[in-house]
Amino acid sequence: MSARVIALVLASAVTAGLAGCARDLDSSLPGTVERDRIELIAESSEPIIERAVREGEKVAAGAVILRLDPSVATAQLDQARAEARAASARLLELTRGARSEEVEQARAQLERAQVEVDGARRELTRRKALVQRNLVSATEVDAEQTAVDSAEATRKQAAAALLELERGTRSEQIEQSRAASSQSEARVAELEVSLMRLTARAPEAAIVDALPYRLGERPPKSAPVAVLLADRMPYVRIYVPEPLRAQVTAGTRAEIAVDGVQGKFNGSVRYISSEAAYTPYYSLTARDRARLSFLTEVSLTDTAARDLPSGVPVVVRLEVGGARAAPRN
Repeated sequence: MSARVIALVLASAVTAGLAGCARDLDSSLPGTVERDRIELIAESSEPIIERAVREGEKVAAGAVILRLDPSVATAQLDQARAEARAASARLLELTRGARSEEVEQARAQLERAQVEVDGARRELTRRKALVQRNLVSATEVDAEQTAVDSAEATRKQAAAALLELERGTRSEQIEQSRAASSQSEARVAELEVSLMRLTARAPEAAIVDALPYRLGERPPKSAPVAVLLADRMPYVRIYVPEPLRAQVTAGTRAEIAVDGVQGKFNGSVRYISSEAAYTPYYSLTARDRARLSFLTEVSLTDTAARDLPSGVPVVVRLEVGGARAAPRN
């Protein structure tokens, strides 16, 4: 017999042996009833001023769980709103342009500056005539020339101011002001959300599992201030041993026996981890200690299972290999 034929025979024997082991493996797995966990965190590090519920209490969606002190957040919001109003008023001012009264005032200032220029020029002409007649010194003429130059500069400044008012605000300035106004409004919206989140509310119907902080305590920012359990159909958490992993997929049917409850419940696998973990403490046996297992969640499909308490031990029997596997003797 050739080496290739011998290898094929050995491989077939190993495969058959593994398949037989998988069929004989007990598919009754221990687990616990679980509910989806919801953590509400502290928006900021502020004292707790109200605890509206007690641990173990059922609450409806939107119910107040607890409140943090809103004093600082309210002051910040008031300041942001004032800044937003100022930015909005500035934008409105630039958009509307100068008032007619401001334009008239600038025009009057230009006329006054022109009068001063004309008067300084007349005085300069008179001083020059006196210099020719040797009645005043040339120094006085220089001083008067300086006065003429200063009056002319003032007139140009007044003319430029009037022209700016008549032409209106530049589009770039309006865009900058509009951006500043939008930024202020966004800041107000952000602070409004932060203030709202200082009141922790249940996102859905749930059971209050834990309230880690007491009235008056100041939890750190982002710390969980309430732990809720979703008040909907629970699920079962088990660990599937490695020899069964290949036969268990999402949708695999299961039968669940709950400690202290008569009868059994139907279910199906909704999730199985792709990463192996060591066998948990409640699954340790002499045979299973060295085996890896895969975290698995099994949905309960019977409506009668809705009120099962969380944490209750169960035994899950998976249907693998086309039929429900029976426990070994």
